[in-house]
Amino acid sequence: MKCPFCSVDGNRVVDSRDSGDDTVRRRRECEGCGRRFTTYERIDAIMPHVVKKGGRRETWDRGKIVRGLFKACEKRPVSVEAVESTADAIEREVQELGLAELDSSVVGEAVMQSLKGLDEVAYVRFASVYRSFRDIDEFMSALESLVREKGQGDKQK
Repeated sequence: MKCPFCSVDGNRVVDSRDSGDDTVRRRRECEGCGRRFTTYERIDAIMPHVVKKGGRRETWDRGKIVRGLFKACEKRPVSVEAVESTADAIEREVQELGLAELDSSVVGEAVMQSLKGLDEVAYVRFASVYRSFRDIDEFMSALESLVREKGQGDKQK
């Protein structure tokens, strides 16, 4: 592995620990410049291809999920760890389907459901872009649905 600072190939592992969810965190020290950096190792599972609305197929890209979650949670009290674990959960959910291909709508709905439990404002942000509301009435309908669901959840507690 090359050092991200000086591009020397040699480095040594200083510390290694499980980071949860099949991820190993390794702290490395470059033998060239002496600087330290962190790497994460994840099991390379075979993920399905995503079929977009127009029929185009893309390989699974976890980075897109993470970027979408971060964008929705921008300026919200949601930690990086919460976003990462949410992305891990979505990825696990998709893996467990065992499909070679799946519609992008399945991924979008999984992200929305995860955001609903993580942060309601982030959920509304994501939903407004994902569902591309045509007017304020559609947006208000989605908000009212969220408020109704929240009220039902509070009554069950």
